[in-house]
This record gives sequence, structure tokens and C-alpha cells, in this order.
Amino acid sequence: MQNYNLKLKIVVLFTVLFLLGSIFSRKEIDLTPVNPVDKIDFDTGENIIKKASSSTEVVKVEPKEVKGDKIENKRYYKVVRVIDGDTIDVSIDGKTQRVRMIGINTPESVDPRKPVECFGIEASEKAKEMLLNNEIELENDLSQDDKDKYGRLLRYVKTKDGLFYNLEIIKQGYAFEYTYLLPYRYQSEFKNAQKYAQANQVGLWANGICGIKNTEAVISTSTDAKCSIKGNINSKKEKIYHTLNCPYYKQTVIDETAGEKWFCTEANAIEAGWRKAENCK
Repeated sequence: MQNYNLKLKIVVLFTVLFLLGSIFSRKEIDLTPVNPVDKIDFDTGENIIKKASSSTEVVKVEPKEVKGDKIENKRYYKVVRVIDGDTIDVSIDGKTQRVRMIGINTPESVDPRKPVECFGIEASEKAKEMLLNNEIELENDLSQDDKDKYGRLLRYVKTKDGLFYNLEIIKQGYAFEYTYLLPYRYQSEFKNAQKYAQANQVGLWANGICGIKNTEAVISTSTDAKCSIKGNINSKKEKIYHTLNCPYYKQTVIDETAGEKWFCTEANAIEAGWRKAENCK
């Protein structure tokens, strides 16, 4: 009886194994992953990806830039007119808008309230050479207002071929670095560009320009004499004085025949009826 039971168990076991083999032999198991994982070439660092077909569409995305805390598409605008070295007219969406550049100030050449200042014409001509009819990018600065009190856009200007105009015009000696009330994004770069122009005596810093040896040398001489404060009279007949640390100090020209004066101390200037320029530190 025991031998019979053992034989029966063996027969049942072989029968089960036979049936299982028949089932799996009729069905293929596809072990290929549905979404193959990218393979990395550790020699080149590149992805090796097998594409499903050669007709895969490549989607191009317009380049974007981060400006302050905003991300915006890069756009270019045509310069339709150069007013002077630091002010231009630009065509934006079919309208002409005036742009005053941040961080620079060039000698006046078109202000009806003031005479043409030394190197103002040269700065204006240089701006035309570099910008007129060219396409530019306008970059704002969240540390500054969007527009000035005259309604002009306040922007940095970069040409389509990568020239940073605000920086370059200072470096070539056609403009002064100019800080209005608050520090701005590229302040240190612009100050260094002015130091470079002064050290190399280029543009308005060159010896003999405007009948002076060197602007910095003249300032030093005035400082030694302790009468370096400029008492200017503006177009509104306001008496305003500028000290060495005022942003418009270097551009301010004193005409003593028009009643303007040099002062040795701020107390002297105030006593004579002048007030300090509001944008001075």
C-alpha cells in the first residue's frame, strides 16, 4: 500500500510540472522596460538616448533672462535717435520712447538751459557711432525708478552683438560714472571703468582737453587751495553749490561773469545765499 501511494504522488507531481511547462511555453514574457532609462557615457558625460523614431519634433524655446526678481524674454529695440551721450530715443512696440541711461552722465550738448560743455559734442557723436539705427536690449534695475521725473525710461543699454554701452562709454572716456541717490547694480564696474579711463588719460581725461591738464589734477589743486566748492546758478536763478562728492561736480562749470562763485567752505556758500545740491551725499 505504501509503495502504491508513493507512486501515485510521483505521477501527480510530474503531471503538474508538465502542465505548467505547457502554459509558459505558449507565452513570451517581454522584459523590455516601457520607458527605457537614459544611459550615461561616463567618459563624455553625455546622455545616450534611443529615440523611438527619426521624426521626433524638436521644440525651440526662446532664451530668457533673469532681471532682478523678474524673468522676461529678451527683446531688442531699434535706436531711432541719439539725443546726446546718455539719452536716446527707441522704438518700442511702434512707439518712440526716450531712454535715460543708468549710471552715466556725459557733458551737455543739447540742453537749452546750459552752454555746450567740453567734450559734449564728441560724446554725442560717439553715441551715434555706437547706437544709432542699431538694435539694443534695454535692462531695468529694481534699485532705481522705472522712469525719471521727465518721464524717460531708466535703463542699461546693451547692443545685439553684446556691447554694454553704459560701461564702454565710461571706459573710453566719453562719460562720467554717475550715482543718483541710490547705488545701482553695476556701480562698482562703472567706477572701475572711470578709474581706467583716468589712469590711461583717454577721452575727456586726456591732457590738454578743454584747456586743462587733467580734470583730477585741477580738482586736486582746488582742494589744496581749499576753495573747491562750486557756486552755480541754474536756469531758474536758484543758487546751488556743489562739493567734490556731488555727482555733478565735474560737469559744473563756473562762470564768474554771470555771478557764479567759488567758495572755500560750505558755511561761506550758505552765508552768501547758496544751498547745497540735493543729490550730493
